Amino acid sequence: MARPCRCRRVFGRPPWSLFQPAGESWETVGQIVLTLDELEALRLADLEGLYQEQAAERMNVSRQTFGRIVESARKKVAQALVEGKALRIEGGVVEVVPMRKFLCYDCKKEWEVPYGTGRPEVCPQCGSRNIHRTAQDRGGWGGGQGRSRCRRGRRGPALTGPAQPAQDQERKEA
Repeated sequence: MARPCRCRRVFGRPPWSLFQPAGESWETVGQIVLTLDELEALRLADLEGLYQEQAAERMNVSRQTFGRIVESARKKVAQALVEGKALRIEGGVVEVVPMRKFLCYDCKKEWEVPYGTGRPEVCPQCGSRNIHRTAQDRGGWGGGQGRSRCRRGRRGPALTGPAQPAQDQERKEA
């Protein structure tokens, strides 16, 4: 019997959820679904250049699991590019980590940093040390959203996962 899937920690959602060949509709070319945890694995391994052990720790999974996730993600992205298919980003059993917003008082740049990564030392744009949390982000977890727990199999404002069966929904409403 397989072990239950452990929640994978991701540091935000992408602003876009669908990429497709220009001038084509995803219905005609077909689509491949890339889960949020696969996208996070690509971000950590390929964009940030972390070693698998470091990336696995940030995602709250084992190194072997991280290796499987990133391998699956790379295969899906390559398939979408080579075969000209749409790439949809959605789903997965994930916990989205709340973000903290900072403002540089010198150059007015705003940026986000995930909780648990420490306070930034300097502004990424001008290098100033005159940085502070934004006014709307002070005094709470992610602007009052609260730190989320993994709720396996339930949809919520900060989490995605497989939809609950209709019977479970009816029982809760009754």
